Amino acid sequence: MAVPHSGDVLSADVVVVGGGIAGVSIAGELAEHCSVVLLEQESQLAYHTTGRSAATFLESYGGPEIRALTHASRALVDRAGQERGAPLFSPRPLLWVTDRDHLPELDALVAANPTLQRIGVDEARELCPVLDPAYLAGAATEPGAQDVDVLGLHQYYLARARRYGARVLVDTRVESGERSGSRWRLHTTQGPVEADVVVNAAGAWGDDLAARLGVAPIGLSPLRRTIAVAPLDGVNRSWPLVADVAETFYFRPEGPGILLSPADETPCAPCDAKPADLDVALAVERVNAATSLQVRSVRVAWAGLRTFAPDRNPVIGFDPGHEGFFWLVGQGGYGIQSTPATALLATGLITRGTVPDVLTATGLDVTRLSPDRLRG
Repeated sequence: MAVPHSGDVLSADVVVVGGGIAGVSIAGELAEHCSVVLLEQESQLAYHTTGRSAATFLESYGGPEIRALTHASRALVDRAGQERGAPLFSPRPLLWVTDRDHLPELDALVAANPTLQRIGVDEARELCPVLDPAYLAGAATEPGAQDVDVLGLHQYYLARARRYGARVLVDTRVESGERSGSRWRLHTTQGPVEADVVVNAAGAWGDDLAARLGVAPIGLSPLRRTIAVAPLDGVNRSWPLVADVAETFYFRPEGPGILLSPADETPCAPCDAKPADLDVALAVERVNAATSLQVRSVRVAWAGLRTFAPDRNPVIGFDPGHEGFFWLVGQGGYGIQSTPATALLATGLITRGTVPDVLTATGLDVTRLSPDRLRG
């Protein structure tokens, strides 16, 4: 459906604020049903968290609601790859590892995740021979884990949104806004935009956007995550993604070397996040302590913001105190892997007020995602 103008006002059924994976995926799903405008304050889409993701699909990562959304997303990502004519997944098993002190956490993780298989330390070292026997006390594998073509997935939803007539504006900051009658009127750096529904997909800026529109914040916490790439000889590209159960490091093959992270969660105001030298050094130290890799330097490092609600579940639903204001934030580190199902859920709630059958079948408890839970 084409997006009409009313005088100098850009008008649509829904305005989505945020051009990362959350924003373009909901725009891509909604545009089939109604007119959509997507606004991004940066000069390019996916500039912040989406463009800096480690790009993995892990069904054993996150709490029950995240795991349900991720499980439901697998077939949707496969279908998107088929529609594009190029797969969005490539196999990369996940290997959870631990030292002796955290064996109970590994036991609990395996017990909660049917996708995981407990394996012995010798088998773990067959999968990744550089693991140090002095460190390794237990392991489990998720054989069905995947690398994700994040740019391809983002472009799939962006193309879908445009195909159905969505209007996409960059360099467009929402300065303020208010609800008048049955419509929202947003005042942006490119002029006014009106819509029945505002979807807040602004990521780390979600609370800030809400405040600019007179909606109470929900307590989002942006946390900085650091990633680096180290040049190394002898890296086998078939090694799995190796992650410490205590979440102190992870690494995987990347080009002629490895990608590594200290799995840091440093509180940070919404910003263009930059890596701290100390966090890069911690990544190198922790990976070296658990392996025989002997990383000496890194070629490049970057940081992104993973934004969480207080209970670390995403926030998906209409704000109970502000008609037509829809939250789609707090995806934390799970946004890429869960976004297809999240977009379907949000579309169902906005267009029909119901949960799609494909998600009901997963046992997803949407009350644990609703903003109502944070307004008590």
